[in-house]
Formats: sequence, C-alpha cells, structure tokens
Amino acid sequence: MAQQPRAWQRMLSGRRLDLLDPTPVDIEIEDIAHGLAFVARWNGQTKGDFAYSVAEHSLLVETIFGRIAPNAPTKWRLAALLHDAPEYVIGDMISPVKAAVGPGYGVLDERLEAAVHIRFGLPAKVPPSIKKQIKKADRVSAWMEAVQIAGFEVSEADRIFGKPDPTLKEGLKIALRPPVEVRADFTKRHAELLEQMP
Repeated sequence: MAQQPRAWQRMLSGRRLDLLDPTPVDIEIEDIAHGLAFVARWNGQTKGDFAYSVAEHSLLVETIFGRIAPNAPTKWRLAALLHDAPEYVIGDMISPVKAAVGPGYGVLDERLEAAVHIRFGLPAKVPPSIKKQIKKADRVSAWMEAVQIAGFEVSEADRIFGKPDPTLKEGLKIALRPPVEVRADFTKRHAELLEQMP
C-alpha cells in the first residue's frame, strides 16, 4: 500500500500545520509574521539590499485599505493585513506562475485563509465588497512596488496594474528593511488591530 505524502509542516512555534486540512488552533501570528517577513515578493527581483517581503507588502496594503475605506470596521483592516497570510507556508507566486499552476493553488490558499481568519475572529470568507476594496489596495501596492523597486516604467505599471488614484499612495514609500524589523512591525500592527476590535 502506497504511503500518503506528508502534507504538514512544523512551525517554529511547535505547531504542526496540515496544509490540506488546516485548523485555526494550529495557527499562530508569530509563525505568520516570521514566515511572511522571509518570503520575497517579485521572486526577489527587486532593487536594494533586502528583499521586499510579503509582510512589508501586507503592512502597506492595510494602510492603503484604510485610505480606501476609512470608516470600515477594524476587522476589515485586520483582513487587509492578513490578505496574504497563507503565503507564510505556501510562498508567494507571481500571477503568471499561479495561472500556470492552475486551480489547485487557489484551493490551498482559500483553505489556509479561512483557518487564519477564524483563528483571529474574522469570518472564514470576507464579503465580496470588502474583498474588492482589499484587492484595490493590493493593486495600488503592486503598482508602487513595480515602479519603485521592480524596474517597471510608469506606463507599463499603469497598463498591468491600473493607474492608481494619487491620493491613495500620497506620502507612502516602499521600505526595504531587515526581516527582523518587518516581523516585529507586522506582529505589533496585528496586536493593535486585535485590541481595537469589539
């Protein structure tokens, strides 16, 4: 009888996360923050001495979401911060690779996202209207990253990600920092949002 392939990963917290059937009790914010701080966006193809991490991107997306929906309940700001949380164990794939991999990646991502959301008091699925606003913030962030650190011309970024509303990115700059700093800021912001939730 063939042995089933291992589908779990041991986290630094000691938790054992089943990637195919994740449960909220096996999810810790320290594991998420640590993993995301070491996962590079753009496959690491960015300028600077440090990779631009998914944790740094998530902090920026949460800030931009706050500008898009300033009166949104805190829980949706938390959802924005955690929008790429599954990547702490499945990594970040650029969109063309996700398309090539097919629907399996999306299913894995959705299961992990639901477990993360439940763990931190969010609904398993974010309402479509909120998801759309988070996606808009994500695209503004991607545009900024493309132009500031990934070598894109503005016209190319406009074509691929859409020309962003200037007020959404005003005063914001892409930061490239050591993972330990980003991890600490991600964990701190997560705690602040949890404290503000009713």
